[in-house]
Amino acid sequence: MLTESTTQFSTSLEAKRWLETQTNAVLTPVQAKAKRLRDEMNLQIQALVDVSKQLLDVSSKEIERRNMKVYNRARALNKLARLFLDRLKKLNPPEQVSYDSMNAYVQETQKLLLVTDIDIKNWFPHISPFFIMDRRKAQSVYDKAKQVYNNLNDFVTKEYVKTKALEEALSQLNELQVDEQRLLSIQEDKDSIKNERLPIEQEIADLEKKITELQCQCPIDKLNLVTAEIEKLNSELKESLRHFQKPFVKMQALATSGGGGGVTPDELQKINIYLDKPFEALVQEQQGYPMLKEILEKLEVMIEKDTLKLKPDKARKAKESINDFLHKNQLDSLQIRCKEMAQTRDQLLTSSKLDETNRSLAQCQEQLVQLKARRTSVETHETVKANSYQATVDEMNNKKRLVEKNIYSALGKKVQIA
Repeated sequence: MLTESTTQFSTSLEAKRWLETQTNAVLTPVQAKAKRLRDEMNLQIQALVDVSKQLLDVSSKEIERRNMKVYNRARALNKLARLFLDRLKKLNPPEQVSYDSMNAYVQETQKLLLVTDIDIKNWFPHISPFFIMDRRKAQSVYDKAKQVYNNLNDFVTKEYVKTKALEEALSQLNELQVDEQRLLSIQEDKDSIKNERLPIEQEIADLEKKITELQCQCPIDKLNLVTAEIEKLNSELKESLRHFQKPFVKMQALATSGGGGGVTPDELQKINIYLDKPFEALVQEQQGYPMLKEILEKLEVMIEKDTLKLKPDKARKAKESINDFLHKNQLDSLQIRCKEMAQTRDQLLTSSKLDETNRSLAQCQEQLVQLKARRTSVETHETVKANSYQATVDEMNNKKRLVEKNIYSALGKKVQIA
């Protein structure tokens, strides 16, 4: 629960304006002093550059004279001056003043001065007694640079560091303002993508409804019912002919291997159809299924002669079914139903309305596939934006908590940014 002393802000801009009023009196003079010390340090670095160029120039002239008494020391000074210049060129003073940038500048300058100090102590004595005036001038400039550096270092580590938390808070608030704009942009993208997705989903729903209506329309609906009835009749026929499965297979094998039995090629083909698709086989027969009866008569003879070598139980059941079909005409009514269904199916399949409906159905289904592909693409884009939005929100929340912590650390005041 929030305490009474907690100040709440609805935006980072509101928090920034409040913090600026709280800290201007503290930060402004500190930052002004930082700029002044930075500029003084820059002047001393430039002075080191100038004196290094002078060392380079006088040593180069002495080298050209080829005075062997001075030559080796001139070369050493020349090399040392080049080394100074190379290091000084790499030093980058900050354009924008902040604690972090100034602290980094102090660290870089410290490294440069340390190695330069070592080089001067190691090499200047070896160059002595020559170039004494130039060396004294360089030493004086270097000592002045160290003094200015010490002032800068003391300021950064003892004074400027006290305002680090405030500067960081202001910097983070600036970043939060950028994040808020980015969040608004992402939200606009999300809304735009949603507006693109919703019409697609409506089109898909309309198409799916139209496809359902087409599928339920005559003659497709009737054709589906007829097809289901045909499947039912086919199963019923398989059940009725189940006792002929093994005998028919053995008849085929016997006739194919030249074992006789009087089975003709047409009958062999018909047996195949009766085994696989009894509905189609019975429909193709004339009324009374004469070819099936001929096959059954031949099967009856083979069973009597035990030509097929059937097990007694299978032979008995086959003979009973043969008697039912040959003498009791048990398939007559079933054949009539099959022929009626086949005729109805063929009429529906040749119907011009069916062709028109099928064309419309195919067109709708193709459009549906394309729309679903578009929806998937849009949803993928939408997911990417949603993830980006959430990642930005999480990042902003972390920054807000850090700002609140820095403000409390620097000012002892509790704030909360919504």
